[in-house]
Amino acid sequence: MELTGEQPEALHAVVVTHEHSDHVAGLARLARKLRIPVYISKLTAPAIEWEDGLPALECFQSGASFVVGDIEVESFGIPHDAIDPVGFCFHAEGIKIAVATDLGYLTESVKFHLRRSNVLLLEANHDLEMLKVGPYPWSVKQRVMSRVGHLSNDGMSDFLTQDFDGCPARLILGHLSEHNNHPEIVRLVATQALERRGLATPLEIASQSKPTEVYQF
Repeated sequence: MELTGEQPEALHAVVVTHEHSDHVAGLARLARKLRIPVYISKLTAPAIEWEDGLPALECFQSGASFVVGDIEVESFGIPHDAIDPVGFCFHAEGIKIAVATDLGYLTESVKFHLRRSNVLLLEANHDLEMLKVGPYPWSVKQRVMSRVGHLSNDGMSDFLTQDFDGCPARLILGHLSEHNNHPEIVRLVATQALERRGLATPLEIASQSKPTEVYQF
């Protein structure tokens, strides 16, 4: 946040997709320190070990919508090996931002929720060949490749080729594996898929170590 010129004190709430540690580490401490609520699925909340104490929780049913400030938040279920994983669409002032990461494949329901987005953040987690010869144990490789694992470059490409509506003013591909993918491979695969559709959608590859540019509408 500091790299984009924002401060944590500007946060009004935290929304949580699922309980895996790379998504909730430090969550309770942050929420309590800033005195802000955590919006979380009713089934996900009990699955987290709140070691630093329970923050203020606003629990919702997967598929429900709720409002944070002047932003309407729409949740939708995703296929991932978590208790009750969700993706989100954020609506404000006629703008829609959709976020779908940590999903093994794109269900018809997910595809529906991603339509007509002004900004879409979509997972491009791994290159299948890199994953197969990479350092992970075979059991982890099987999990990542499963229908409740993570979206591969091929899965991302299939979506862009067959189902992407071309609406976003910006397409962001993220949640790249450091061991089993490379930003330039993702860029090439996505660019080729968009070109097959005759689309010139602006593309950005998200990094784990620095923010994307700030988008204004």
